[in-house]
Amino acid sequence: MVLKLRVMAPNRTVWNSEVREIVLPTSSGQIGVLPNHAPLLTASDIGVPRMRHDEQWSTMALMGGFAMIDNNQVMILVNEAEQANEIDPEEAHKTFQMARADLAKAEGKKQIIEAGSSFRRAKARLEALEIA
Repeated sequence: MVLKLRVMAPNRTVWNSEVREIVLPTSSGQIGVLPNHAPLLTASDIGVPRMRHDEQWSTMALMGGFAMIDNNQVMILVNEAEQANEIDPEEAHKTFQMARADLAKAEGKKQIIEAGSSFRRAKARLEALEIA
């Protein structure tokens, strides 16, 4: 049995295929999704989902959104997403270093929130590369 997974960003379909298992970052922690999972609607967090096809795992960087699970179909609507093979490692490391520096020097609530969000997105991109 398989799950039909579709990940959609505003400008494109990032993923559209069958998988055997998904580990999804949500606002309340990671959840594992197997065939015949109970229906669920949840906020997806910035992070790295892992998808298993047979014995091989794939990753991507998700930048937050919503996931709906129903009848062996998983629809994830995200603000942004990149499959691990689309991420340039050199650029991802550079962006992470800049985001970490911006977070360290952020002052005031608004700057700290914005810098923290940028740091989490950059970290997710690096983690997607490292897990892949």
